[in-house]
Amino acid sequence: MDPLVSAQWLAAEIGARDLRLADCTWFLPGDGRDAAAEYLAGHIPGAVFLDLAEMADTETSLPMMLPGPEKFASRMGGLGLGDGTRIVLYDQSPHHTAARGWAMLRSFGITDVAILDGGLDAWRRAGGALAIGEEAPRPRHITPRDRGRAIRDLMHMKAVQASGAEQIVDARSPSRFAGAEAEPRAGVTPGHIPGSTNLHYARFFREDGTWKDVDALRALFDDAGIDLERPMVATCGSGVTAAVIAFAAHLLGREVPVYDGSWAEWGADPATSKETGA
Repeated sequence: MDPLVSAQWLAAEIGARDLRLADCTWFLPGDGRDAAAEYLAGHIPGAVFLDLAEMADTETSLPMMLPGPEKFASRMGGLGLGDGTRIVLYDQSPHHTAARGWAMLRSFGITDVAILDGGLDAWRRAGGALAIGEEAPRPRHITPRDRGRAIRDLMHMKAVQASGAEQIVDARSPSRFAGAEAEPRAGVTPGHIPGSTNLHYARFFREDGTWKDVDALRALFDDAGIDLERPMVATCGSGVTAAVIAFAAHLLGREVPVYDGSWAEWGADPATSKETGA
């Protein structure tokens, strides 16, 4: 299964016994939208709701940190997303949050996972039917084969920021990167990691929400001065849209880890150096 699949491909495969679908829609608190309610109002038939806000480490004050393997296995298995299945993720969020689901699954060694290009809107445009209400998935065992694969922590980020050993690519908007607007979380200083490069996640998509082709993706990295042949790590506000950079690089044959704590952690730490401006 390719990492990026079309609505037409999904329509042909949707009845396959080993195929599983998950809606990974997530919104920022300020978006004024309810992902769970929108899922219940209409989703791809058979898709379960993979609640990214709940599928997180609730023992930390940081938002959206990846869960431990026990919680991951329990929640995924309960949704019927388990061993021996092909998993297709999609969303209907302007933040393209299926990429976060993709990064999370891969961090536990689950690699037979794809993203639906264009998400739920693409499915609708292709004439796909919608289901309403809850699904009743059959629980399935899942075996996390890894923990923290392609995920980076604060200690690692401090080291690479000091050494320059890895390019740090920030997916936030230019204004947030520059520190020109207030951070949405209390106690977080505006700005960015010194030496990092801004590449806004929204630039990877066409107007209809589908991913740009590989030549256009490569050009975005090149235009930002990012060398795809050199190691890099992706960051953002809370580790969600950084996964868009990681997935784009994956489509280009490169594996890019995600800084899970991202600016929510770095910007709130009084011991970290910070920078403002473009």
